[in-house]
Amino acid sequence: MSKRVVTFGEIMMRLNPQGYLRFVQAQSFDLTFGGGEANVAASLAQFGLPASFVTAVPKHEIGDCAVNWLRRFGVDTSFILRQGERLGIYFLEFGASQRPSKVIYDRANSSISQVKPGDFDWEKILAGAGWFHFTGITPALGDGPAEACLAAVQTAKKLGLTVSADLNYRKKLWSREKAREVMSKLMPYVDMAIANEEDAEMVFGIKARDTDVTAGALSSEGYKDVAKQLQEMFGFKQVAITLRESISASDNNWSALLYDGGTFYNSRKYKVHIVDRVGGGDSFGAGLIYSYLTGKSPDQAVQFAVAASCLKHTIFGDLNLVSAAEVETLAGGDASGRVQR
Repeated sequence: MSKRVVTFGEIMMRLNPQGYLRFVQAQSFDLTFGGGEANVAASLAQFGLPASFVTAVPKHEIGDCAVNWLRRFGVDTSFILRQGERLGIYFLEFGASQRPSKVIYDRANSSISQVKPGDFDWEKILAGAGWFHFTGITPALGDGPAEACLAAVQTAKKLGLTVSADLNYRKKLWSREKAREVMSKLMPYVDMAIANEEDAEMVFGIKARDTDVTAGALSSEGYKDVAKQLQEMFGFKQVAITLRESISASDNNWSALLYDGGTFYNSRKYKVHIVDRVGGGDSFGAGLIYSYLTGKSPDQAVQFAVAASCLKHTIFGDLNLVSAAEVETLAGGDASGRVQR
């Protein structure tokens, strides 16, 4: 299988007050770029795999900034369309201790939300690739992106690619009913489904027993049942679920499980003191994709993916800027954080 990965989605400008200032205190904002599928592509590039990101950004200097940001981290941007009038923006306020983080979106009418299925030559884009990845955020941006996503997965399956999807439900983008309707049409083309502790319930009504997400009480056995129901519903080859036990905005327990239709694989659990949690799920997905493309066993895959996403929580910005060697060190049991000299 070719190791080139293609991802499709939106890249946005991220603006956040410095440190732990609240929005109302801010007099300046730090600027970075990110977005679900862009984060996956960048992470894979850090691991040494060829990764292409497909999107649409405006043909002006702000669009240039987003494209150059991805190029800086080794992502192939040759299939990005330059059209439309604006780049989406999101504002992030970092939470601390018992005060949660907050996100405000300003992405209406962004370039990617205006695309139509015929805007992308998927036969050309996916030629020679081995893997295609998208998240539930992309089809939530509008009917055009949803239809383009469907065309992409149909072409990917025709060409023999493996397809992965992170359910990534965002209530600010669409209703649960609309999400179920659209995602149900995409799921038959998906080989690997990735979800967090809430996605399966929000999109497909599959709730884990003995679990209270708000209280941070998660049942591993309950989520095994969720993974099994998802696999039975759509025939996925693999289902992975990240499990975030939220002690506070600053400290989480982080683990995951992987189901391959016959066996459940549980990762070790990490106690994470958070620097920046945005992109945590994306870094997990990238870790799984890398693992399968490099021949790891299912158990090795879930251990590598959770270690990768554990490290992401320590890095400012959306992107997981760590090497495969750094992840292997943590996955191998060295969690001391001692200075490397």
